[in-house]
Amino acid sequence: MSTLSDIDYGSRLRAGLLIPSGNSVAEPEIRAMLPRQVSMLVTRLALRGSSKPELMRMLDRLEAASELLADAEVDVIVFHCTAVSTFAPELAGGIRERIQSASGIRCFTTADAILAGLTRLNARRVSLLTPYIDEVHAREIAFLEASGFQVAGGANLGINTNSEMAGLSPEAILDWAKGAIDPRADACLISCTAIKSAPAIAELERVSGVPVLTSNQSMVWHLMRSNGIDSDVADYGCLFSTGRVVRGAERKPIGANR
Repeated sequence: MSTLSDIDYGSRLRAGLLIPSGNSVAEPEIRAMLPRQVSMLVTRLALRGSSKPELMRMLDRLEAASELLADAEVDVIVFHCTAVSTFAPELAGGIRERIQSASGIRCFTTADAILAGLTRLNARRVSLLTPYIDEVHAREIAFLEASGFQVAGGANLGINTNSEMAGLSPEAILDWAKGAIDPRADACLISCTAIKSAPAIAELERVSGVPVLTSNQSMVWHLMRSNGIDSDVADYGCLFSTGRVVRGAERKPIGANR
């Protein structure tokens, strides 16, 4: 039986998210990782494909969507789309400026969270795995390199839409990542907010010995960290704990559990 105290309204932090319209994965993953007393209110921006014009059109109603979240008196706004926020090194800053100007609320982007997570892990060599088409994957490589990281291998799947990306099971993502991750990397980044990668994080770290970041996990970690929330988050990777995983002699070969 429910009680008056069962519902979590976000008494500690209320975050507003701007996500692609076709994304059906980010909200369940984020809610699974958020600690109690932190709530998430979501507004969508139209995104139906991965071409350059489609990605840039996602920003057309950025101010209007930010104002809607401001109506709900959120504490922080997150622009949560990896492909758009990593489109060019300077774009994330422009997105932040537009959101803050329209809403008066502090904000960050998925790209900001990813860079902060990689820095937290002291990662310089990054194995990049994405579901994206070649052009988007190449732009993310360029973004990481312009931000001071070396991309050490990786792979992309050539998928165009959020609905197709959501069709990948966590098991399929894990199996693909096991074979694609570069074991010499300091970290593996499984990019994209629209794929079911969160359930694969802990097992991929276990079999590879490489710290794993995903877009949704990095965003939750950065949201908590930048707002002074240090609640434990289990099962979603070493980013939330020490930043270290089993390596060296204890490290299992990639694909050992296939």
